[in-house]
Amino acid sequence: MDDARSRKMKSGLEKAPHRSLLYALGLTREEMERPLVGVVNAASEVVPGHMHLNSLAAAVKAGVRLAGGTPLEFPAIAVCDGIAMNHEGMRFSLPSREFIADSIEIMARGHAFDALVFIPNCDKCVPGMLMAMMRLNLPSVLISGGPMLPGNLGPHTRGDLITVFEAVGRVRSGALSEDELERMAERACPGCGACAGMFTANSMNCL
Repeated sequence: MDDARSRKMKSGLEKAPHRSLLYALGLTREEMERPLVGVVNAASEVVPGHMHLNSLAAAVKAGVRLAGGTPLEFPAIAVCDGIAMNHEGMRFSLPSREFIADSIEIMARGHAFDALVFIPNCDKCVPGMLMAMMRLNLPSVLISGGPMLPGNLGPHTRGDLITVFEAVGRVRSGALSEDELERMAERACPGCGACAGMFTANSMNCL
């Protein structure tokens, strides 16, 4: 792994102040001399597709160290399109893609990373990170957080986010009660992962 890019930031007499700040991060001389790998982690307690990404980031950093690099993690935002839908929040979903790409480029260029690992999972965040990857043209890997499993709605009945969307229409037509809808909503999305459906997140993760 080549560290030519980061040497512009960390090597030489004039870069002693820079190194002092890297020491402040807890890096040793040996770690500082290795290639610096930015780990872009979109982990969040707001977005179900991202709430488990810290465990992936930990594995990524261990792998970077085994490969002879020094991982330095930094965050990226994400908007959950499902939560942001049908209120003013939906106006911020698409702009978040540009903000994600721009903020990653700022971090990567400002800190002279030699390589990057991207860890997104949801709508706008995956394409935003891919846009940053293309702009930066650094050795990069993108790791998906994977899909959300379907929920158990009852005996021999499975469901997911799409099931809940469709059930809203069934309530309006009188085919389902509001209580039944709420019980379905409680069980349809059983945990972390990109929402089940033909949305940007799953399409981009398949790509």
